[in-house]
Amino acid sequence: MADTSTVAEHLYLDSRLDAPESLSLAGGRVCVYSSPCPGREGANEDAAALLPFGDDAAVLAVADGLGGSAAGEHASRVVIQSLQREVDKARGTDTLLRTAIINALEQANESIQALGIGAATTLAAVEVNRATIRTYHVGDSGILVTGGRGRIRLQTVAHSPVGYGVESGLLDEAEAMHHEDRHVVSNVVGSAAMSIDIGPTLSLRPRDTLLVASDGVFDNLSIGELANLIRKGPLPRVAASLRDVLEERMNHPTADTPTKPDDATFILFRA
Repeated sequence: MADTSTVAEHLYLDSRLDAPESLSLAGGRVCVYSSPCPGREGANEDAAALLPFGDDAAVLAVADGLGGSAAGEHASRVVIQSLQREVDKARGTDTLLRTAIINALEQANESIQALGIGAATTLAAVEVNRATIRTYHVGDSGILVTGGRGRIRLQTVAHSPVGYGVESGLLDEAEAMHHEDRHVVSNVVGSAAMSIDIGPTLSLRPRDTLLVASDGVFDNLSIGELANLIRKGPLPRVAASLRDVLEERMNHPTADTPTKPDDATFILFRA
């Protein structure tokens, strides 16, 4: 696994990483991985960003483009680059990261609609500030925080019919992972009806692990599997294990495990 020690801005656009990268960021450790769908030609429609904001703060973001390979890749690129610009503008000013993130989403939403090519994208972003986080998401890319014993401390709700079905208790997780409409997303960047789901602040505890990921991760492992996998062990080793499980699920499906070949991108963070 590559270790670049400290990091300036890092963008992952149409990335094809063989292994996760490990970096120091916002006073903690972060690992990131992004790879296209196995066996499928075309672009990786996922994108990601690590955007430091001083020594103790950063924005972590994952986007998953929709609308076909070229359009989806373009849309995810637009929202990630919009985040980069707004965070850059906020440095050295009184602008809050919250304001920068919201401005970036609104500008990207207008830009993607103006393309007129049917493109759209999800976005899951986390503002990290001295081990306190706040989540922002649009669509079904998700954010999860688990404690050292595997207890779920935070889980975003996917903006999709299936996601709302699970949240309301109409579907259990196993039914959702095999549902015929699990690909349908009801809230996207690139729509006049876009809405931004902003979470409350949460203080990360010493053994907490934060996961930000596209649906290529959440559609191939259950929440219980993810929590058990990421909760303990050195973060670079955890990231490598998650990458290996994703590759196994997508390339060697079995009847008793969820399988959905897709682009897969994740960011893991510990304060």
